[in-house]
Amino acid sequence: MIHEANTWFAERLSDHGIVTRYLEDHHPVEMSCLQIRRLDWTHAAEEARRQDMRFVSLWAAEAGAHDEEALYAYMAFAHLEHRHVLLRTDLNVDDPVLPDISRHYVAAVRMERSLQDMFGIRVEGLVDTRRWLKHEHWPEDAHPMRSSFAANTRMEPNAGEYAFIKAEGDGVYEYPVGPVHAGIIEPGHFRFHAVGEKILNMEERLGYAHKGIEKIFEGLTAIQGSRLAGHISGDSAVAHTWAFAQACENAAYLEVPERAVALRAILCERERMANHIGDIGGVCNDGGFAFMNVQMQRLREDMARAHQDMFGHRLLMDLIISGGVNCDLDANSQHRLSEQTQNLASEVEELRTIYADHPSMQERVIGSGPVSIEDAKSIGLLGYIGRASGVYADARVEEAYPPYNRLQVQIPQGTFGDVATRVWVRFEEIVESARLICNLLKDMPDGPVQTDFIAPEAGISGFDVIEGWRGEISAWVRFGQNGTIDRYAVRDPSEINWLGLELAVREVPVPDFPLNNKSFNCSYSGNDL
Repeated sequence: MIHEANTWFAERLSDHGIVTRYLEDHHPVEMSCLQIRRLDWTHAAEEARRQDMRFVSLWAAEAGAHDEEALYAYMAFAHLEHRHVLLRTDLNVDDPVLPDISRHYVAAVRMERSLQDMFGIRVEGLVDTRRWLKHEHWPEDAHPMRSSFAANTRMEPNAGEYAFIKAEGDGVYEYPVGPVHAGIIEPGHFRFHAVGEKILNMEERLGYAHKGIEKIFEGLTAIQGSRLAGHISGDSAVAHTWAFAQACENAAYLEVPERAVALRAILCERERMANHIGDIGGVCNDGGFAFMNVQMQRLREDMARAHQDMFGHRLLMDLIISGGVNCDLDANSQHRLSEQTQNLASEVEELRTIYADHPSMQERVIGSGPVSIEDAKSIGLLGYIGRASGVYADARVEEAYPPYNRLQVQIPQGTFGDVATRVWVRFEEIVESARLICNLLKDMPDGPVQTDFIAPEAGISGFDVIEGWRGEISAWVRFGQNGTIDRYAVRDPSEINWLGLELAVREVPVPDFPLNNKSFNCSYSGNDL
């Protein structure tokens, strides 16, 4: 059965001579997966852009043990009114070639480079053919996501150097930062070109934290995968686990108990609050406002201790499983959590006034690192980064997945796109998350918190999106033999938002780079997978 809401894109493609076929082994039907010809790949992306659809993700998958030898490429798009839609095409296993779509969606370029690295898929017309995740010491013919590549393969060091963009001219100098940093952040390399203290260009080189997450998922059960998903990006444990679990549940047509759904949302909104509080403190610390940082870190620690006490983990890891959650709250804990959430929100608002009345801090953040509405839409920036620059995509509203289908989520709508606006959006989201949590606790459904997960037949895939604190996380899973996973493809919002940071810091003084970097706070681990 095809969902009526998604026939519109198939009809748009048909109007341009693009033949489509609905894939019945993909769930849910509300997010259609359309098979198209490889020669129509770029034309389909062009039509998606024409229809003002937002680019979501791009990935590949071998057929797996359930089917004949084959290699597929997928891309996903979203539309405010017509929800998400996936497209799939077949590739030649022996000589896989895929047309480039980055001319229509710039955010696809690094994903296409990853396809070349991980699957050996040659992307025709790709303007940047440098390796992305596969660093220079990897052999050219090693493609880790192909079934022929053993996960325990040892890589012998090879010489090589990344071809950073060069700049020349009077007074222009180039200097590297990272990949090892002075703090405790993960590794990432930033190559700057500057004149005096003004940054002309900054180029990122990531991939140092690549850990083979998608390869490790192969052969796991849905329950085992839930635990692994929480470690994709440690500060987004709840959101990533929820995205994985919901994709699995969609594949299995499994309905999760209402109480479990409410608890998932409470955990996710608490995760949003904790990270925004900590990051606001971090921005203030980089701006020399130590008092604000200390107060915000104190509040985040209060949250972590409450999480340990009520849920058994400071960072809320391992609480969501396929089929529900493995935690619950009694009446007393519900009251305590609601009270603490309200107190936190009130104290943050008091600190917000102090922050706004601090002239030297405001001079540092107002007008620093702006990303225009036009650029933000072109890239498809997500989460609070997008909302600061006029892109208000939010899966809680677009998809309205439970329990948000019965809640009215208020989305902050910024336009200036600078550090100040990114901080303002975070403050607004803290208040909104607190409101949502208290409403969910007030109307908490009764009943069980989990149901048995029964894996679908081999070859069945599921897709879903969850709005994490950084933005939309997309998750696609396919089951193989014996109820285990044979492919999991996940896209953290940082994969897209890192591009925005490169734009934001142009024209910014070098000392203000840390300020801007923290205002974005993209995940290295979530990008590198």
